[in-house]
Amino acid sequence: MNKVAFITGSTRGIGKQIAITLAKNGYDVVINYRNENEDLINTKKEIEAQHVKCLAVQGDIANFEDCERMLKETIDKFGKIDVLVNNAGITKDMLLMRMKKEDFEQVIDVNLIGTFNMTKNAISYMMKARFGRIINLSSVVGLVGNAGQTNYSASKAGIIGFTKSLAKEVASRNILVNAIAPGFIETDMTGVLKEDVKEEIAKSIPLKRMGTVEDVANLVKFLASEESSYITGQVIHVDGGMVM
Repeated sequence: MNKVAFITGSTRGIGKQIAITLAKNGYDVVINYRNENEDLINTKKEIEAQHVKCLAVQGDIANFEDCERMLKETIDKFGKIDVLVNNAGITKDMLLMRMKKEDFEQVIDVNLIGTFNMTKNAISYMMKARFGRIINLSSVVGLVGNAGQTNYSASKAGIIGFTKSLAKEVASRNILVNAIAPGFIETDMTGVLKEDVKEEIAKSIPLKRMGTVEDVANLVKFLASEESSYITGQVIHVDGGMVM
């Protein structure tokens, strides 16, 4: 029986690549979406092309009841959940002096509370199975901060504390909890930057390039596998040496 992986924010960018990479490695995959669109349809087709099952569930991870229902749909379909990848996230960048209260709250609600909502609803199934892999997407700005991103940095720093605490709580049940902290990754979000800005960013990175979605997905593949069975509570950087 294939292992089952649930990836949030999985219709494009890093999340989509994680879903496809796990599918290529024989996982049945659950993807989630808020509104049906072409990205969702294309991602589902690409996953199913790997000869695995794909379940698409609609819901807002910032809503606890939505998360509860999405996990129930997963169990109803597959009977289990082996891997949870908390990837979904948003940004609302602004200097704190100009930031609206709702802009801070929305980023925390999706990025941090959404991670809690999904994990809280998945953990009971993993505890019963005495097996699980929880992989949380943080960011290098959760470690070093970034001007104009107090909300995003706070949410990603919170994910690190959440990861380490939960890892201690569930290790005895063979559930591993780790975080990944990407640096600058080539996605739609960074694609809107001007070329000269991208060049300056690349110069500031020891490896002199931005990362790819595959760089992140390959680490998720490792952390989801039995090869990582003695690794928990860690924050692993995928940033080309940007933060050492």
